[in-house]
Amino acid sequence: MTTTLAATPLTASDRCDRCNAQAYVRVVLNAGSELLFCAHHYSKFSAVLRASAREIQDETYRLSVKEF
Repeated sequence: MTTTLAATPLTASDRCDRCNAQAYVRVVLNAGSELLFCAHHYSKFSAVLRASAREIQDETYRLSVKEF
């Protein structure tokens, strides 16, 4: 598995596949499909996702960045 932030940044229009909240994590599975998760659902499923992911784009750091 590769973890990268080089992919296209996630935006407010990217929504979690589980609950439709804003997505902060993109997971590309070994089979090639892509899943988007909010921070909560990525945290809940991260162990399973890491085992079957080809790439993970984690932008959860943005949740603690203050923008003025």
